[in-house]
Amino acid sequence: MPLELVTIPCRSDNYAFLLHDAVSGETALIDAPEAAPIEAELAARGWGLTQILITHHHDDHIAGVETLRAHFGAGVMGALADTPRLPPLDRNLREGDSIRLGQEEAHVIDVSGHTVGHLAFYLPTSKMVFTADSLMAMGCGRLFEGSAAQMWASLCKLVALPPETLVCSGHEYTAANAAFAATIDPENKALARRIKDIADLRAAGLPTVPSTLELELATNPFLRAADPSVRALLGLDDAPDVEVFTEIRKRKDSF
Repeated sequence: MPLELVTIPCRSDNYAFLLHDAVSGETALIDAPEAAPIEAELAARGWGLTQILITHHHDDHIAGVETLRAHFGAGVMGALADTPRLPPLDRNLREGDSIRLGQEEAHVIDVSGHTVGHLAFYLPTSKMVFTADSLMAMGCGRLFEGSAAQMWASLCKLVALPPETLVCSGHEYTAANAAFAATIDPENKALARRIKDIADLRAAGLPTVPSTLELELATNPFLRAADPSVRALLGLDDAPDVEVFTEIRKRKDSF
């Protein structure tokens, strides 16, 4: 049985995610931007909190960890490479590790780029991946620490997952990302449809996250470095994919 997913808006534009296993009653949290809305959601559902999985050290992903740990006694897991900048960890993680979430295993993927030591968590049975600020809806994270080559390598790991995978990213940046995407991929009909869908969702007060990997592959410019029309617009017809990606990231930084 797939795990139950709950998306929780936090702060001004963050998301946290709960994963609940109905058989064992265990519940895991991916990232803790703030404690109050997460505590409220758990209380409304009558759930405890078993585990907290941290994707990276930025405050808008860890600010609620200690409050939630104290309240629920949840174990905290995060990147071994990032331990000096994270709350105290009960388990250090590296790429290739697995975490048991109720009846299912989550696989740990290093997706450095936005930060060095950024992790993603992939659940093949439930067909979900938690990418935080690496692969985002219609975008990818700004390169605060890593290089463009690192981020491109990280995105290549994620695009190798099955296209039906649900992409649970960390922010409601989708409308702004879509406006930029239209400057890179103006003839993309799937993108035009998605821009309208995003506007409709936001007008109704609904989140645009999660999305699917299939939709990201069709519309996210950071995953479309091999597309001939994107290459032609950038004047990089014969360049390596990583060079095309680097140019797209550079343009987004100044958009």
